[in-house]
Amino acid sequence: MGKSARGLMEAVNEVELELRLQHMGLDLVGFKLATRHQGLLRRRSVSVQDLFMFCLQLEQLTRAGVPLLDALMDLRDSTMHPHLHEVITALVSEMEGGKQLSGALASHPDVFNPVFVNLVHAGEQSGRLPQVFDNLAATLKWQDELMSQAGRLLAYPAFVLTVVMSTFSFLMWYLVPQMVSFLRNLGQQLPLETRILIALSNAFVHYWWLFLSLPLVILLVIYFAIKHSPQASYHYDYVKLHFPIVGKILQKIIMARIARYFALMYQSGIPILNAIKTCQDIASNRLVADALENARQRINAGASLSDSFQQAGLFPPLLVRMIRVGETTGTLEESLLNISYFYDRDVKDSVEKMLRMLEPALTVLLGLLLAMIMFSVLGPVYDALGKLKL
Repeated sequence: MGKSARGLMEAVNEVELELRLQHMGLDLVGFKLATRHQGLLRRRSVSVQDLFMFCLQLEQLTRAGVPLLDALMDLRDSTMHPHLHEVITALVSEMEGGKQLSGALASHPDVFNPVFVNLVHAGEQSGRLPQVFDNLAATLKWQDELMSQAGRLLAYPAFVLTVVMSTFSFLMWYLVPQMVSFLRNLGQQLPLETRILIALSNAFVHYWWLFLSLPLVILLVIYFAIKHSPQASYHYDYVKLHFPIVGKILQKIIMARIARYFALMYQSGIPILNAIKTCQDIASNRLVADALENARQRINAGASLSDSFQQAGLFPPLLVRMIRVGETTGTLEESLLNISYFYDRDVKDSVEKMLRMLEPALTVLLGLLLAMIMFSVLGPVYDALGKLKL
């Protein structure tokens, strides 16, 4: 008769716990869930880079002839990402229970989006999983580079705006109050711009909490409105696409993403209607999703792909023209990839031009702000000194 032992072990479910114990030469008698405290630094999300490495390693292992389940076990044992380790462990357990990989992936929508799941399912049906993982890895790498470009577009203005607001707050909080008593002792009528600056400084000193909290409150109200109101979310997406300069770049990013994933799904043998339906989820914009649904309904009614996209009214003429060329020549996949390449390059050029324009523009803005404040403060001083000379 064996001895009983107690201990803690991490497992996704009872089946996996029993299997892990069997590998250790133990039998499961009973178990209960232990309370697990998540640390503040515990990573609960899977980044694009993590998914890229996941696809790259699976592509190399499956192409080398390693069985899929064994490949996943190798990944589970080698990954250092806590949450991804849990997800892969769950995938192994579900596949051992009889699920296909695509079905197991679909159980984790927070990590694997519908495009990922559909492409893997198509690879299972066609027996081309290594090629699908290779295409997914390339696409995820491209997506990461595209997101990096968009991040660069937002990072520099945010940094300069922070510097400008910090400088303005310092001047209003410290410099102007120090000069107020001196300006009033000059015994002359202060100009309008100086009186406005003093009033603004007094308001900032006495109601600083309002100046700091009001932008945060406005942002929170907008966030919750977008989160819980479909109408507010629709207007927000409209504003994003039509915002000066930035809206055009965002539209190109969305079009490049749709064209890239559409080409990937079409290449994998996914029907066009299903591919367009999936693209609605990755568009991340209600206007674009509605236009795709409009095009999908027209295709379902018998219209051509290019005519359906043209009648939707939102897609650029270049996109429609390239789709028409692909339909005519039978090279739709290549046309879609060319569209993605063109918009990708256009986005990079636009971001570089934007950054080159923003640097001097924001520097001039900061200079004008400082000059306006210094003129309002030092102007009366110079006037007083001029009268003393007379």
